[in-house]
Formats: sequence, structure tokens, C-alpha cells
Amino acid sequence: MEKPETGRQGRVRPRRAGGGEGGRPEAAYMRMQNPFAPQLAYSQDRIEAMHDGALRVLEELGIRVLLDEARQILRAAGALVDEDSQMVRIGRDLVASALSTAPRSIRLRAANPVREQDYALGSMLFMAGAGCPNACDRERGRRPGDLTDYLETLRLQQTFDVIHMHGPSVEPQDVPIHLRHYAMMKGQLENCDKPLFVYARGRHQVEESFEMIRLACGLDEAGFADGVWATTVINSNSPRQLDIPMSRGIIDFARAGQMTIITPFCLAGAMAPITVAGALMLQHAEALAGITLAQMARPGAPVSYGGFLSNVDMKSGSPAFGTPEHIRACIASGQLARHIGLPWRSATGAAANTADAQGATETVMALWGAVLGGATVTVHAAGWLEGGLTLGYEKFILDIEALQTIAELARPAPADEAALGFDAIAEVQPGGHFFATAHTMERYQTAFYRPLVADLSNHGSWTEAGALRADERATTIWQQKLADFTPPVACEGVAERLEDFVRSRSEAGGARPED
Repeated sequence: MEKPETGRQGRVRPRRAGGGEGGRPEAAYMRMQNPFAPQLAYSQDRIEAMHDGALRVLEELGIRVLLDEARQILRAAGALVDEDSQMVRIGRDLVASALSTAPRSIRLRAANPVREQDYALGSMLFMAGAGCPNACDRERGRRPGDLTDYLETLRLQQTFDVIHMHGPSVEPQDVPIHLRHYAMMKGQLENCDKPLFVYARGRHQVEESFEMIRLACGLDEAGFADGVWATTVINSNSPRQLDIPMSRGIIDFARAGQMTIITPFCLAGAMAPITVAGALMLQHAEALAGITLAQMARPGAPVSYGGFLSNVDMKSGSPAFGTPEHIRACIASGQLARHIGLPWRSATGAAANTADAQGATETVMALWGAVLGGATVTVHAAGWLEGGLTLGYEKFILDIEALQTIAELARPAPADEAALGFDAIAEVQPGGHFFATAHTMERYQTAFYRPLVADLSNHGSWTEAGALRADERATTIWQQKLADFTPPVACEGVAERLEDFVRSRSEAGGARPED
């Protein structure tokens, strides 16, 4: 199908924060390669020991799989299944076979072709905070998430080019659960033109969400199968369990040729061993189990390794983020992903209750762990608060500044003869300045990143402008972005194409999620 083109593509200002001028996409932010060599948290022999230990866990201890169909698939492939306990023991030969068919590079499709992504090791993508039941901002306070919050946060995701994949930032709890997937898909398809997210909440909801994508984008079955139009996150129930919706999601997405991101959520000291190495080994085992199920359901199915490992506060039991243990786990997860050759997902996070210094530190430290670990996509990269209980609007904007800083580092920096500036150095006398040199005058408008939130003025100017804190400036930014928002060209006509389908399915009673 021929897709609508984006708006006029003039010269992109290389240092403008928040995307191109006049709504044009910021090309350098849209498709990024990680500029840093992956770092090492453990020696190669220890990574190999973790991998071997994970295979032992699957072979000797097994994993409980609650879905009958999933156990049948694994049994048919050669796994040992005990139906009474629902435990499945997966041999290392089965895991090796699965890893041999799992793709190393996955094409993420989008309504706007310039938003498509190559999901592979070396790519660097960001996704906003996801799955939050609450929302908060300085004007309206903390509140249960509703459809307005969901749509607003989608529009903020669409606005900033450094957000590459859409996610459900706020759960619209005012929409009944059997109808919620219609509202969530409509929100994405009518407001956004980036790669899409679909919750794995049961076969009927997944099938209907896929059908909405086909209708909105004018795709036949072959077009829908040509690359990945929908991704989902599969969380195992650590330790060592795959529940019914997650198992069903792996199977249904695999058979439809859509991508599952297999992500154990292991918190060291709670659902995983208290040592980072032990928690990593459990994470690896659970991820390998999900990857194996996907490949046994359909060899070659697009699947991503995932890691979301941090520690708990041993005083309260609450999740902690941006800790040394979290950062170490991010870097080591990258080592494990590269060991099996698959692209992978990491995450930032924040336990902070508000957009303060704690929240910024937690998120940015975890972000660096993901970046230095070579994550293909980093989830929860903007807006996450309270360990995922709340999406903060000001926090979202402040985190965008951090992501754009990383994006600037991914942009090649010139170091040719002109950039070295010998003539400029020769022109300025010792003790002078470079403000008026020809070298500066030719470059000053685009030489440096222009901050989105940061105020670089002196104290006097800052005071005269109202002495606003960063979170107060962030309020003005998100309000203005929403006021200025218009859906991208690719969304034209989508509402009309979806109308009859959503109405008829809603009148028929919708689709309830599976337990």
C-alpha cells in the first residue's frame, strides 16, 4: 500500500530541541545508532556460566506454563511436560533450535514510512513510560488514568521524534476492559504514525486490534505480514512461570508475524535471587523459555530478548531504580543478549513520587545503563514515576531533554579541517575571544543543542522571567505541545475507516481479556 508522505521536508536545523521547526520531523532523532561500544559488567566466562546455568534451570527445574495450548506446542517440539504440575522442562537442544530461527533484524512498520525502524543490535530506540494506572501534572494533580490522559500522553509521544515506538503510557480506566482495546487502538491510529503497541490480553482482543491496524492502514493479509506492525511486551511471572494471557500472546503474535518482547521482571531479593548474577541467570532462563515458545509456535517469528532487572529496597520491599545494581544488570543483560545474538529491550525507571532530583537521577542513571549496555529499545524512558504507578507530564518533558541529549551524542560530530578551526585559533589573539570570528559567525545558529527545558540564563534574567523551576517550565511546554497538536498526515481518514468496525464490535459486546 502506498503511504501518505509526511509534511514538507526542508533543511532540518541540526540542534533544535523537540523536533524540526514548524512540525517537521528531526531526521537525526528518528533513526539512531548507538554511538558507544557496549560495556562489560562481567567477564565472558561469567556470561557463559549464566547462559549455561539458565539452560540448567530450564532442563532440570523447568518452568510452569499455565496455558494448555502452550504446553502442547512445547511437548510436540520435544519438551518434557508434567500435566499435573504444569511444569515444562525444556532441553538445551530445543533452545538452540529456537535461537537459530529467531531473526536478528526486524523491520518495524509504521503508517508513515519515515518512522519505520530496524529493530536490531546497534539500533537505539526509546519508548515512553508505559502501563501506568495513574497520571499526574502540576495543574490537575495525581489521578486515576482516563481516556483523556491516554490520548494526551499519546500526542506527547507523537510530538517528540526521540520517542520511536508508541506505548500505553496511561491506562484509560474509565473505559470498560472489554471495550478498552478499541479505544486504545483508535487513539494510536488516529493520532500517531509511529510503530504501534498492542496489549496481549487474550486472543479476541489481539485479533481485533490487528484487524483495526489493517483497516486503518489499508492492509491486506500479505501487507500485514510484511514486517511488524504491532509489538507487545510479554512479562513472565517470576520466578519460573508463564501465565495464560502471556503464553497466548506469544503464540498469537508469533503466528501473525508480529513481535513479542519477552521481558521477565525480576527484582533481586524478591522474585529473583538477591545477587545480581543470580537474578540475571533467572531472567535469562525465563526469556529463553518465552523465545523458545515463540519459535516453536512459528519458526522465524519476530521476537526480542528483554531484561528489566533491578533490586528492591530491603526495608520496604519496594522496587528501586537507577541503583548500581540496576545499572550493572542493564549492562550485563546486553552481554547476554549479544551472547545469543538477539536484539534486546531494556528499561529506565524511577521510584520517586514526583518530578524531583531523585526522579531525574534514577531515570538518567538507568538510561545510561541501557545505552552503555547496547539496548535496542529502552522502555519507560520518559515520564515514569512511583515504580510505574504514575505517568508524570512534567517528568515526561524533563526526561525528553535527557533523551535528546543522548540523541545528540548519536549524531556524528564533524572533525574535518574546517571543524578543527586552525584559522580561527590563529585569528584570535591570546586572551581574546571567539565570538566574532568568521568560524563562529558561520556556525553559531546551529552549532549547539538548543535546550528544551533547561534555562541557561544568569540569575538576574532568570529572576526577572519569574524564577521558574524546571518542572514549572515543563508544565508550560507540555501544555503548549498539546494545544498545538494536530494528527499527522498519515492519520487522515482513519477515523472513518474504523467507525463501522468499532461500533459493530462494541454493540456485539466487545471482547473480554483472558485470565
